[in-house]
Amino acid sequence: MQKERFISLDVLRGITIFMMIIVNNPGSWNAVYAPLLHAEWNGCTPTDLVFPFFIFILGAAIPLAIVTKELNQQSFIKILTRSLRIISLGLFLGFYGKIELFDLEGYPLLICKLIITGIIGYALLGDFEQKIKFYLVSIVFLIFMFLAFSGIEAYQEVRLPGVLQRIGIVYFFTSLIYLKTKFNTQISIVAILLLGYWAIMTLIPVPGIGFGNLDKGTNLAGWIDNLLLENHLWATSKTWDPEGIISTFPAIANGIIGVLVGQILTSNSTKNQKTVKLSGIGIALVILGLIWNPFFPMNKSLWTSSFVLYTAGLATLLVAIFYYLIDIRGYKKWTTPILFWGVNPMIVFFLSGIIPRVLSSIKIPNPAYFIGSLEDNPETIGLQTYWNEYYIVPYFDNPKDASLMWALLNVTFWTIVLWYFYKKKLFFKV
Repeated sequence: MQKERFISLDVLRGITIFMMIIVNNPGSWNAVYAPLLHAEWNGCTPTDLVFPFFIFILGAAIPLAIVTKELNQQSFIKILTRSLRIISLGLFLGFYGKIELFDLEGYPLLICKLIITGIIGYALLGDFEQKIKFYLVSIVFLIFMFLAFSGIEAYQEVRLPGVLQRIGIVYFFTSLIYLKTKFNTQISIVAILLLGYWAIMTLIPVPGIGFGNLDKGTNLAGWIDNLLLENHLWATSKTWDPEGIISTFPAIANGIIGVLVGQILTSNSTKNQKTVKLSGIGIALVILGLIWNPFFPMNKSLWTSSFVLYTAGLATLLVAIFYYLIDIRGYKKWTTPILFWGVNPMIVFFLSGIIPRVLSSIKIPNPAYFIGSLEDNPETIGLQTYWNEYYIVPYFDNPKDASLMWALLNVTFWTIVLWYFYKKKLFFKV
């Protein structure tokens, strides 16, 4: 039996996933309003809040979902299975574009990719007995690892880190920490992770470069990424990854702070006391993050300690606000459309990464082919580009408005899909 489900957390999760769809699906990356872009390096935009918010919520849900706080073989396997399922979903997003089969091209290859996607999706999201879940995900994960390091040319540069991969790793360690430690110990672990990461990044010299620094491509996190995951990093940088190895440790702190909040929500305190505690903690974390910012600047790509405190503080404040409005004052009617989004996050994460790839693979004649140079106007374009350029862009004077409209159309599509799932009680869990 699960513990009480807090609508306030589902609402925050729904808003977070909603924002993810908006920021990840512009009509053109060359025409995006600044708040819907990540900070170029240091700083924190509204877009930068999406990922840490989701990790925080993931952590907050752990005390609610785990009935018995006991680490044994059964609970460990369950945690490991869920972690590997999340990680493998993320890995497949990286492998999808690399799939090659028998020299197939065009639509035959696309059909094969869709079949493989269906098989992988069913294996990782299907509702099986726990033992079957573990065997299936172990097989899928090992296949991905074999392909990545087999020397097969198609997979030599497939990206291994990623958003879902980090979420899976954070869930694994955060769950174990919750089961094996008490509240005060968890606070200590957060402090150790954040202070330790600051010390590692600023005090340890970077081999071949010199003193510790926080610059793009020359910091210690980037050096470790390139050393251990060479050729399997973010394609844009090729030498470091925004979801890299050691920057995952402070991300675990985000999850643990979420766990702390989840324990406050499930405590025996009165609802008003919980609201006061959460508000105070949220304000304190935001202030600490701002104080630390000049010395260890907020940076999502490096996942700096100030970034952890600031984002976790904002998330805690929002939980306090929603908890007060929904659970204390009873204002629940407005939450229903948001709950569509909040109860099915993994299916959105997975398919929202697959669908654009599929649409881009469907090539159609380019109406502008004979206009200008052939280099500027290719003979064929992807279906997604075609829809955007010929059915959205012409109706807007401002390219940024057109780009935003494409994102809002994606939101509309997913709202309909998630409403249907919600109505039919179709909940896809890992």
